[in-house]
Amino acid sequence: MTAFARRELKADWGTAVWEVRSVNQRFLETYFRLPEQFKSMEPVLRERFRKQLQRGKVECSLRFVANDAAAGKLNLNESLAKQVMKAADWVQSHGQSAGVNPLDVLRWPGVISAEETDMDGIQADVLAEFDLTLTDFIASRATEGNNLKAMIEQRLDGISGEVEKVTANMPDVIKWQREKIQGRFEEAKIELDPARVEQEMVMLAQKVDVAEELDRLLSHISETQKILKKGGAVGRRLDFMMQEFNRESNTLGSKSINTDITQSAVELKVLIEQMREQIANIE
Repeated sequence: MTAFARRELKADWGTAVWEVRSVNQRFLETYFRLPEQFKSMEPVLRERFRKQLQRGKVECSLRFVANDAAAGKLNLNESLAKQVMKAADWVQSHGQSAGVNPLDVLRWPGVISAEETDMDGIQADVLAEFDLTLTDFIASRATEGNNLKAMIEQRLDGISGEVEKVTANMPDVIKWQREKIQGRFEEAKIELDPARVEQEMVMLAQKVDVAEELDRLLSHISETQKILKKGGAVGRRLDFMMQEFNRESNTLGSKSINTDITQSAVELKVLIEQMREQIANIE
């Protein structure tokens, strides 16, 4: 299911921008683009996606810009610096040095140090912003889901209309088939036992009777509407219903002996395929 969400967080330590997008995918796949100092968050992010989503190819990216002005301040070890300078003065007094460069003193290990950046605190802030981004992303998918739901309901209405059409035509179809066979017998001047003719007609009517398939199609429509109304992660259940719809429409087409019923069977296949294509995108 397609969706997109973006949030920007500004704090003393800098700026972080989350972007999450998804495209249609039968199963869930997550991809991350994270700065090196945030790589350790990937398992946590992946698990949060897994708890919220079941389908989709999801891409998640984080852009981080540190605030140089907020970088940890420098600390000077004055005691060590004095020792280094005293030692340098002693060396100079014995004619072994031309003078002491203050920068050389500062470069001496331990003389100066920088406060470490509180990455744990920054990661906590960034992760909290991710949760808000994920909420926006889920809402975006829900909007797309509602649009797909409306489309599927329209196709279900179309299937219901075709079922009603075939149901209304069946008595005329049976009558037409009966008259057609009787006409052929008369043309061939074949005299058959009326009881046997009636028996054959009943058997033929049973072969072309699609009442059971029509009832099942109506049942599938009702069940699909219940699934849509229930909401949540329903994609796989709807996949199964599309298989059931296809099974009944195929049987209806194989029993067709009339162009009107054939056209309805074809229209059913079109409507079912349109639903199946979109259901592949539903969570």
